[in-house]
Amino acid sequence: QVQFVESGGGLVQPGGSLRLSCAASGFTFRTYAMSWYRQAPGKERELVATITSTGSSPNYADSVKGRFTISRDNAKNTVYLQMNSLKPEDTAVYYCNARRLPQTYWGQGTQVTVSS
Repeated sequence: QVQFVESGGGLVQPGGSLRLSCAASGFTFRTYAMSWYRQAPGKERELVATITSTGSSPNYADSVKGRFTISRDNAKNTVYLQMNSLKPEDTAVYYCNARRLPQTYWGQGTQVTVSS
């Protein structure tokens, strides 16, 4: 049974930082590419960052480049998203995603709110 435990979300002031974690189980984590997506109210879900199964070649949405860093620890079956210099427009529910086509799995989401 595939399970994700997402944590690290919360309320933070503009300019602050948060670190999201997504611990996975029930599949061979080290063989899956991992991504973070987000969905703001009234908007479509968008890709934030992605990392290959080996941890190389991270890619980022233009809106978060230079502020967010995706990483993974295959020994702990966990993917992280370090978010710095947060802006109000980063407010959204953040989801982790595992992909090894044709399979894809989603976490339950964690809320990030950036507000003063």
